[in-house]
Amino acid sequence: MAQNSLRIRSGDEVLVLAGKDRSTRKHPRRGRVIRVVPDKQRVFVDGMNIIKRAVRASQKVRQGGIVESPGPIHVSNVMLICPSCDAPTRVGVRNTEQGKRVRYCKRCSKAIDE
Repeated sequence: MAQNSLRIRSGDEVLVLAGKDRSTRKHPRRGRVIRVVPDKQRVFVDGMNIIKRAVRASQKVRQGGIVESPGPIHVSNVMLICPSCDAPTRVGVRNTEQGKRVRYCKRCSKAIDE
């Protein structure tokens, strides 16, 4: 089971740490997670790791040609951006009084899921 993939979910804003779209101090590369594949520990980030595929015209794709779509990025190569402190942070998991698991920011200790 992929324990790390539970800490980044679809809809989160992340910073890309490695790969061809990696961030630098001058040019931080942020994006929203579109899809998470927990079995393979991969995430798809909007606008990052763009791959081009030749697609034949069909019922689903009206016009064939070269289609650009985001490719998968390994979970270890992205870092979650905390919504409250707006900084890249590590993610912890703790239980609330109701027994619910909640992700929290390790920088500011505030809950990410509310």
